[in-house]
Amino acid sequence: MGALAWLTPRRRSATPRSVLAGEAAAEAARKAEREAGLEAERVAKRRGEGAAAGEEGPEEPEFPVVGDTNAAAFFDLDNTVMQGASIFHFGRGLYKRKFFDTRALARFAWQQTYFRLVGSENPEHMADVRASALSIVAGHRVSELMEIGEEIYDEYMASRIWPGTRALAQAHLDAGQKVWLVTAAPVETATIIARRLGLTGALGTVAESVDGVYTGRLVGEPLHGPAKAEAVRALAEAEGLELARCAAYSDSANDIPMLSLVGYPYAINPDSALRAHARENGWRLRDYRTGRKAAKVGIPAAAGVGALAGGAAAAVALQRRRR
Repeated sequence: MGALAWLTPRRRSATPRSVLAGEAAAEAARKAEREAGLEAERVAKRRGEGAAAGEEGPEEPEFPVVGDTNAAAFFDLDNTVMQGASIFHFGRGLYKRKFFDTRALARFAWQQTYFRLVGSENPEHMADVRASALSIVAGHRVSELMEIGEEIYDEYMASRIWPGTRALAQAHLDAGQKVWLVTAAPVETATIIARRLGLTGALGTVAESVDGVYTGRLVGEPLHGPAKAEAVRALAEAEGLELARCAAYSDSANDIPMLSLVGYPYAINPDSALRAHARENGWRLRDYRTGRKAAKVGIPAAAGVGALAGGAAAAVALQRRRR
């Protein structure tokens, strides 16, 4: 059955899209965790790799209490765990594999550029972008995207993980807590990254699939802003977590709703709006950028045609953060 099988038609129409997206993300994340069943082995492998590489990070946060299974940690992905936008790197890999043609590349690049320049979420424009991008994956198998995603992680993403944020996540794992990525990126991409880092799982944008094939529609909306908070809330309820004992990490003011849910909010490599909000509210701050250089989720000028592919790569999660 597809991603919408658990919803009745009445439930779909009556539920706000942000709530629907959050609940779908939580369900997908828990399903992935159950199917994997290899968390302990992944954590052990990650620890061994980290020790061999001699990675160094910041001091572990003071609050993870060993054995506190009612607490967990939630990490945004882009510019928090990974330098830059995961969807950009995914798009580079898809274009390299001729997943879409140059006409689609130009169309998506223009739409992405428009969104970044205008800096507003015009409903009609966003609907057009979402529909166009989802057409890329429509008809493709979920397993195909997962296989390609594994390759793309090794090619473009593995070297872009922030060691400092990775150390923070490991502190929670060492305390016996679950650690989840929460991102607007496709849940398949987020799940691959979480698995490679030895994390528990991922909450991401859910694209509808039927019998393992993408339909070209989303479940709810992209997991962005308030939808992230809804996903964390739904997962916490399902897992029996106490949000006041949980932690959340992000670089963007768009994630203030998620950060405000937990007892331990962290601003990681924050944009100016989040930095100001964090200071006003006494939230913890960490900045791993050299010289605190602004790290925008943008397209590098020298990336050439691969950079344009990043615009096209909004294949499943299209509402990107703004600076």
